[in-house]
Amino acid sequence: MSMAVDIRKTVALQKSYFQCGFTRNVAFRQAELDKLFSAVKEFEPEILAALHADLGKSKFESFATEIGMVLDDIAFMRRNVSGFAARKRAGVSKNNFPARGYIYPEPYGSVLIFSAWNYPFQLMMGPLAAAIAAGNCVVLKPAEQAPATAEVIYKIITRLFEPQYIAIFPGSVHIAQELLAEKFDYIFFTGSSSVGKTVMHAAANHLTPVTLELGGKSPCIVDADANIDLAAKRIVWGKFLNAGQTCVAPDYLYVHTSVKASLLERMKHYIRNFYGEDASASPDYPKIVNEKHFNRLAALMNCGRIVCGGEKDLGKRYIAPTIIDGVAASDPVMQEEIFGPILPVIQFEEIHAVIDFINSRPRPLALYYFSTGKINKKLLISRIPAGGMCVNETVTHLINSSMPFGGIGESGMGAYHGKAGFDTFTHYKPVMIKSNLFDIPLRYPPFSDWKLKILRLLSK
Repeated sequence: MSMAVDIRKTVALQKSYFQCGFTRNVAFRQAELDKLFSAVKEFEPEILAALHADLGKSKFESFATEIGMVLDDIAFMRRNVSGFAARKRAGVSKNNFPARGYIYPEPYGSVLIFSAWNYPFQLMMGPLAAAIAAGNCVVLKPAEQAPATAEVIYKIITRLFEPQYIAIFPGSVHIAQELLAEKFDYIFFTGSSSVGKTVMHAAANHLTPVTLELGGKSPCIVDADANIDLAAKRIVWGKFLNAGQTCVAPDYLYVHTSVKASLLERMKHYIRNFYGEDASASPDYPKIVNEKHFNRLAALMNCGRIVCGGEKDLGKRYIAPTIIDGVAASDPVMQEEIFGPILPVIQFEEIHAVIDFINSRPRPLALYYFSTGKINKKLLISRIPAGGMCVNETVTHLINSSMPFGGIGESGMGAYHGKAGFDTFTHYKPVMIKSNLFDIPLRYPPFSDWKLKILRLLSK
């Protein structure tokens, strides 16, 4: 049987299984989430080994940014799915009196989830937990650039679930194309903007709704009144986490002229403090995912003046934590998302120039601002559209289950995490139940002036 036929058969089985109604039962969803939670804990050693093989991640970073986040996601959904899935009362218009209104959270049906390679476990299993909680059947496509992690995910999924409920198709871009040719009820994609356009185009052929979790150039701004030491520590951590291969990593740094020298010195200090004099020897510093991305990143370093790092080794897929000063807006490193351990630096004197620059470019997935003042903070919050924003912090805004995470414009559409994840995989169906006790004749022909007068009164 060809892969295309196997995919087509699986999608048909899922649609049939969904119609049986099993996944709509809240107790069923809770039980499946419990199974997934236990399996993640059981497979933790294999997941850790796979993430190290694919990306060179330490056990701490793998647990903190992947396994731990997935366990939190599953536990959150398990605790809250009963309340999320319950029908809610809704008001009805006075023109519909007498009637009652309700909102029924309803699963879409069979949904397709694509993971990205930079956090290959978390970006697959987090959305899966939300889709299960919402009552869907699911097809998973793990990232082929992280093969060891994809293999572990395949083992977990095929052991826990029958394919008519949750199926997985690892493999190359050819598999992704075969999947996109099928009609799903929802598609959730995490990855680059270029591939996101392909996904959206394929979804449009079937009028399938999508969530696109993309990326972009997320600016980081350090103002004159910032706590310089703390800003340096948090920027270095957020930028070089996963060797910069994070969609919300600070992509470029805007720093006030008066504090640039001190900030760069403290950043160099924290790079040494975190990873030692030679980060290639650090067990806590990951590697670049593959040769293609290594070469792309190496080419981006040919600009400005390297003030820290710059070393690279293709054999180890290593690029040092690198800071480049004196970068021009026209340089290649400022034309695309870096997605690696390279941080360009631009100085500024007037915050309005920074706002104008950022707003002249595609809307970022994240915006970071360091300051102890209030005026410019309010100005940036109100003036710069972004997927999300942190003040005096980087990256960690996405771990708040009470806040949605997602992009805007070219950095994505839709959101998830916490309740927003359940919402993403749910259609909220309004239901109005009209009383039969009596029927108001106002709406029925023949119409007259007195009916129009009453209608106008009701519209006030």
